Amino acid sequence: MNEIFQAANRPAEELFYRRNDRNDVRLGEIVTTAETDYEKANVVIIGCPQDEGVVRNGGREGARHAPDAIRREFYKLTPFGIKSKIFDFGNTKIGNSLEETHETHCRIVTQILRDGKRIISLGGGNDLSYPDGCAMSEVFGNSNWLAINIDAHFDVRADQPRNSGTPYRQLLEEKFLKPEYFYEIGFQPQLASPVYYRYLQNLGVNLISLDQLRSRETADLEIRELIRQKFINHSSSLSTFFGFDIDAVRSSEAPGSSSPNPFGLRAGEFLTLVQFAAKLINTKLIEFTEVNPEFDIDNRTSKLIAVAMHKFCVA
Repeated sequence: MNEIFQAANRPAEELFYRRNDRNDVRLGEIVTTAETDYEKANVVIIGCPQDEGVVRNGGREGARHAPDAIRREFYKLTPFGIKSKIFDFGNTKIGNSLEETHETHCRIVTQILRDGKRIISLGGGNDLSYPDGCAMSEVFGNSNWLAINIDAHFDVRADQPRNSGTPYRQLLEEKFLKPEYFYEIGFQPQLASPVYYRYLQNLGVNLISLDQLRSRETADLEIRELIRQKFINHSSSLSTFFGFDIDAVRSSEAPGSSSPNPFGLRAGEFLTLVQFAAKLINTKLIEFTEVNPEFDIDNRTSKLIAVAMHKFCVA
């Protein structure tokens, strides 16, 4: 375990907000970073502050600042309703290349999952889904986990080298993820390549566009029904990963994005999906990516993710 802690940098003390009011305690006064408290934790936060994959994919720089920007907002919140013990692992140390960083991050996440913790993984670019997914496959086996990508894009580009648009193609082609256990949720046709749509369709991936997602009364009903129908006999054994790319949310409500999008989920719909993820007993890892604080307005986007993390911890 000491080796894993050495692969990450401790979060800065200044991120942990303190109001110093015993009648109004904040998460910054409760969440711990002491290695001795790790074993007691139910939920572990781990950041990966890099945007090399975004730059490789032609996106705008700045996502590397997101993990700490999100922490700054999260630790201002109160612990109302939270019974889980939360531990902040810090940030994965950034290597000389994206590939090296992914390897380090995967090693950390694999150990945390083996220790039986639920993980909140903070990017950085959406390429983070590759090492997070590899860790899921390593711990649970490629036949025993679901991946649910909430995103305006497919992220299955046939690019070299890897970037923020390639993570799920890597997971599929390297056999870490079974196509029938993969869900692409909330994609937008005007942003989605028909070539990649057919690629996913031919593999047997579950595809639900934003319009289809909104065809039901609540944002999570379509996913719930699909999972119930297809995996009802496996619901107690399949571990689940949720990847939330902030570009799935309309830019008026989440302006701080690597790839801003004027059309998308409303903030309330986004939080409903996070709550759905939290309520699934076998959700092991939830990931938030592509937040770009350099383009945020009043920290609106970081605050949205902070609220999402809070709802995950409450549920």
